[in-house]
Amino acid sequence: MASSKSASKSVLMLCGDYMEDWEVMVPFQALQAYRISVDAVCPGKKAGDICTTAVQQESYQYQTYSEARGHNFVLNATFDEIEADKYDGLLVPGGRAPEYLATDKSVLELVKVFSRSGKPIGAICHGQLILAAADIIKGRKCTGYITLKPLLSAAGGHWVEADTLAKCTADGNIITAATYYGHAEYLHHFIKALGGTITGSNKRILFLCGDYMEDYQVGVPFQALQAIGCHVDAVCPQKAAGEKCVTAVHDFEGAQTYSEKLGRLFKLTASYEGLDASSYDALVIPGGRAAEYLALDETVIKLVKDFMEAGKPVASICQGQQILAAAGVLKGKKCTAYPAVKLDVVLAGATWLEPDPITRCYTDGNLVTGAAWPAHPEFISQLMALLNIRVSF
Repeated sequence: MASSKSASKSVLMLCGDYMEDWEVMVPFQALQAYRISVDAVCPGKKAGDICTTAVQQESYQYQTYSEARGHNFVLNATFDEIEADKYDGLLVPGGRAPEYLATDKSVLELVKVFSRSGKPIGAICHGQLILAAADIIKGRKCTGYITLKPLLSAAGGHWVEADTLAKCTADGNIITAATYYGHAEYLHHFIKALGGTITGSNKRILFLCGDYMEDYQVGVPFQALQAIGCHVDAVCPQKAAGEKCVTAVHDFEGAQTYSEKLGRLFKLTASYEGLDASSYDALVIPGGRAAEYLALDETVIKLVKDFMEAGKPVASICQGQQILAAAGVLKGKKCTAYPAVKLDVVLAGATWLEPDPITRCYTDGNLVTGAAWPAHPEFISQLMALLNIRVSF
């Protein structure tokens, strides 16, 4: 987690069961990576309780999006104890949670408090249902998931056509987006609305992807880096730009190891064949099961060696360190990873650093390593530091 001592802004996130998975976790961890404190609350629940999330994505077989079970999201604050005036902004994730949160009087009063104060309010996808129920979008430009057009128009909002799923609009202190595809612009607007300034951006960053990489471990850093102005490309051996990799949702749910659920389809932005690695400033390696077979690919090994030998930042998380070990680039390095990968790290000649707590990451020279997706705030912020990117207030 980002250190609260260094946080200059504080944001409240309004959560509920079956909110969309990325629409809660990407803003939650990205803002912490930018050194913004984020409290996530849910009516009727307290800090430490879990909200179930949903993976919602376009369906090419059906007329609407599909939904599957997502990660378990742990709340870090208690709804009944919050004091709205202590926060600088409010974020409302989408998914199906807003359908019932919009009927909760305490939720609507909370939203109205933020509206009256003029503080930034960001809502995405179906989150705009809550803004409509709180009667705060009358006369405001807004967008949302395409099925919300009749309702938001009836509530007096000036609908901005969601011609793409990445559509985003800002009107005064109200920032709205159609879906998680618009996170880059959505979060960028929100940072500016909080008074933030981004320096050192425009870096080019490459993500090394594969089927069954961990869902959060690709999605969160990918969109967090886009939001601060980086050009981010995702590639996979034997796949071209526009093709997809399937992701995996990993959680601890009472068994001796993590559970795995099917995640979303992640679209690649560039082709692996003919890749010019020299045009990128940094490499990011997500974890998950993809690393097991990517570590056997000689072209992948060469790619990793090229980045390390050039002294460019390389950030690897969870099982991603299996690839680093196979590439022979860990000798003499201090490194952490998912604990089951400790043997790979040690046999590769690295000094093992215990991931205690699991949110801790380490930087050794040009290498950033983390153990699991709860470490994303530090993982992203340490990579930003190597790239000399800053979000200041």
